[in-house]
Amino acid sequence: MGREFELKYKADPGKIDAIQRTFGEFTTITMVTAYYDTPEWTLRQRHWTLRRRLENGRSICTVKTPKPDGSRGEWELECPSITHAVPELCHLGAPEELLILTASGLMEVCAARFTRLATTIELSGCTVELALDQGFLLGGGKELPFAEVEVELKDGSDTACVAFAENLAKKFGLVTEPLSKVQRAMVLAAQAEGRT
Repeated sequence: MGREFELKYKADPGKIDAIQRTFGEFTTITMVTAYYDTPEWTLRQRHWTLRRRLENGRSICTVKTPKPDGSRGEWELECPSITHAVPELCHLGAPEELLILTASGLMEVCAARFTRLATTIELSGCTVELALDQGFLLGGGKELPFAEVEVELKDGSDTACVAFAENLAKKFGLVTEPLSKVQRAMVLAAQAEGRT
């Protein structure tokens, strides 16, 4: 099982530019993400995320589930179709319940379109990916612009990752973003459907 541990911060274009100048070269990735759920929004009720993301045109399907320590279980694979990806994700170790929950069908409920600047940083005690994201969350026929900074642990200590992220936030005046992209996009979609 993959484990995702990350810290997320609200930002603005000026702060993202300043961080980019500080850390040097970044890789640019164009992200086009579709988030899926059942017609009954069963996955949202469990706080599970099922998505298909085009990363510079490469189709990556992912499922994430919450863990008690605040991190998330994460399984992903390259696949052109979310429907075909579900059994393969379960084969990789995602909860078998996913097959049962999605048997009634899947629909795209919201989306995100953004550009990511990413770089890997080797620190004492851990390796992190620093991602600078700017774009739009899409749901219910609405668009919400966003800019944010993510620090994701790739290897090593959670504590060292948190220390780096907190120092970064202090230096650049960043505020914690408590909601994920899908959570914020889901709010737009839910408002349109009267589910809030």
